[in-house]
Amino acid sequence: MNNLEQYDYIIFFIYFLAVAGYGWWIYVKKKSESEGSKDYFLAEGSLTWWAIGASLISSNISAEQFVGMSGSGFKVGLAIATYEWMAALTLIIVAVYFIPVYLKNKIYTMPQFLQQRYNNTVAMVMAVFWLLLYVVVNLTSILYLGAIAVSGVSGIDLNWAMIGLAVFAIFITLGGMKVIGYTSVVQVFFLILGGLATTYIALHQVSVHFGMGDAWSGFTKLISEAPEHFKMIIPKTDPNYIDLPGLSVLVGGMWIVNLNYWGCNQYIVQRALGADLKTARTGILFAAFLKLLMPVLIVLPGIAAFILYREKVGEFTHITNPDAAYPVLLNLLPVGLKGLSFAALSAAVVASLAGKVNSIATIFTLDIYKNVFNKEASEKNLVFIGKVSVIVSMILGVVIAPHLGMDKQGGFQYIQEYTGFVSPGIFAMFLLGFFWKKATSNAALFATIGGFVFSVIFKFLPDWVNLEPLHQFGFSVFNAASGLWEIPFLDRMGLVFVICMVGMYLISVVEIRRGVKPEALEVDTTMFKVNPGFVAGSVLICGILVALYTLFW
Repeated sequence: MNNLEQYDYIIFFIYFLAVAGYGWWIYVKKKSESEGSKDYFLAEGSLTWWAIGASLISSNISAEQFVGMSGSGFKVGLAIATYEWMAALTLIIVAVYFIPVYLKNKIYTMPQFLQQRYNNTVAMVMAVFWLLLYVVVNLTSILYLGAIAVSGVSGIDLNWAMIGLAVFAIFITLGGMKVIGYTSVVQVFFLILGGLATTYIALHQVSVHFGMGDAWSGFTKLISEAPEHFKMIIPKTDPNYIDLPGLSVLVGGMWIVNLNYWGCNQYIVQRALGADLKTARTGILFAAFLKLLMPVLIVLPGIAAFILYREKVGEFTHITNPDAAYPVLLNLLPVGLKGLSFAALSAAVVASLAGKVNSIATIFTLDIYKNVFNKEASEKNLVFIGKVSVIVSMILGVVIAPHLGMDKQGGFQYIQEYTGFVSPGIFAMFLLGFFWKKATSNAALFATIGGFVFSVIFKFLPDWVNLEPLHQFGFSVFNAASGLWEIPFLDRMGLVFVICMVGMYLISVVEIRRGVKPEALEVDTTMFKVNPGFVAGSVLICGILVALYTLFW
């Protein structure tokens, strides 16, 4: 039944008041310490390692995971968990190699890095790219998928659900990164607690349906009933290969997705830019451990919903869109626990919205407004513009979200594919900008604009050319939905990334021979040394990943 009982609302509002009250307490307590723009946007020197790690996870895990990735678990199976498990390894790489470069060079925003490493043109082009991407793809998808879940559980109208989530997120965001960071700890607690409760109920439902006893029996039944849903590496014969093309998830485009997201993304990196190196690294390692747990909370419920759908059990028979699987599961929870899980889901959505809109405001204020409109802006004025940007971008998100067609395809895949139009060029530009002193600004412009153009060309190439002959070389696969032979989007990203890297190298070599002198960042090998505790944690994570991929290969 799609509504909440009185006790569910009581639990939800207790959660709301607790988070809001805690956020206000943090805001009042920390406000006197500094009121500058870097403190507002970055919480400079204020976040502990556990607040950084929790903020990373709460900002990352949102409706796109609980609704979209759970829907992909329903459709594809455990293979979709590669986004989470590969992210754990990616976070270690980012902590060791990326964060030291940012902190050593006092980088506070991604466009600032591009300006410092290349030039103003590259920085401004990418600032506009990022704003469009964050508002039109990321912010809108979080709002829309979150509203689907809220509406599916509570019966609230979809549009009012979006407005409610937006207002709550604005309230949290206006307090700045300190409030976002510390309230994230509360959000992650509810997220994990409610997620575990939903997973338990889902597995218990499977167990009961098949006449078994407990949740563990339900898990073993999932494996025996749907073995194809427990393969991490999808074969070419599987129709889902178009979304997760076999070994490309280990050696191809998945690396670009993760390294770009976790290492070159204002929305994510911002959480660590206000801390010292040791604190930032410890927080990121904590987030990596939490990522290992996420598929248990998100993907397993989707697989359980698939089994119950196939077995024609109750409300599961009415699922027409995989993204509806998680809301249906939430409606099975008993009174009280349903309110707790509803609070957990709302927590995930609101925390992610707050983090995203804070990053939008940071880029607009520090990289566009300050550099273009008011170069002499005071710190107080910058904070004011940041708060206005928060409200305006959220209003745009609410207005745009219903018109993007996310209801016609999986929400999680929608986000990954369309973010992938710019990811290869951005990552190539950052990678060479970090570690190759000869990369020039024109080469970076090629990666920025050329990467997007090549992504669009490869996306629509099947409409102009029959790519079936490429199938024998592993470069194309038949997409039953479109009736065309297409290049899987992860493989497209890998191909575009290689083109951008080669193009940047050739352009840079030619320009250097003509006398161009690039502005390199300060980088030395001592920056990449880590302490024994970090090494031990990293080895443990790698061991767990090897075990998981071996078990579910």
